[in-house]
Amino acid sequence: MTHPTITLIEKRVSANLFDPSHTLPAADIERLVGLATRAPTAYNLQNWRFIAVQSPEAKARLRAIAYGQKKVSDAAVTFILCGRLPDAATLPDRLRPFIQAGFMPPAMADAWREGADTQYGGSQAARDEALRSATFGAATLIYAAEALGLSSSAIVGFDPDALREEFSLEPDEIPALLVAVGRAAEGNWPQKPRRPVSEVLDIL
Repeated sequence: MTHPTITLIEKRVSANLFDPSHTLPAADIERLVGLATRAPTAYNLQNWRFIAVQSPEAKARLRAIAYGQKKVSDAAVTFILCGRLPDAATLPDRLRPFIQAGFMPPAMADAWREGADTQYGGSQAARDEALRSATFGAATLIYAAEALGLSSSAIVGFDPDALREEFSLEPDEIPALLVAVGRAAEGNWPQKPRRPVSEVLDIL
């Protein structure tokens, strides 16, 4: 018997058309983000921010930045996924409950902090990690939406500089992508063809 998670992965499509009359209550948005934050991050940094764009006014601002894409404003909510440049100084707070529960010795947490500080000392490494974390969060958000009976669309067509200014992003935040979530309208395409595994897999 196929596991429901496998079925969900196999059937998910990227929606381009959303029902503009559909809305999501704040509790559902919070649940989606709560599930998305189960995604992995290096050292458990959790270096991301989810901005839920839901009001008509905010959607209009975001749609203009996303080159007029209608799905940005038609979806019930469009999330701005921001990766944050890794800050090793945040690790003591992020790991403290794990240490207090007895899963991690304090010395290991100290080593993680030192490791993160060293690993992300360069600007390129820090930026790469910020984008990785945001992407993991976005992927988990997409499948969480699918599991809750919603449709989604990952969007990379937007002006990052304009978005940063319009939505007052912090200096350490990098807008990685948008994820529109809502009820799909009629007329969406089925899942587009995937390349054969033989073309994309090397087993060494």
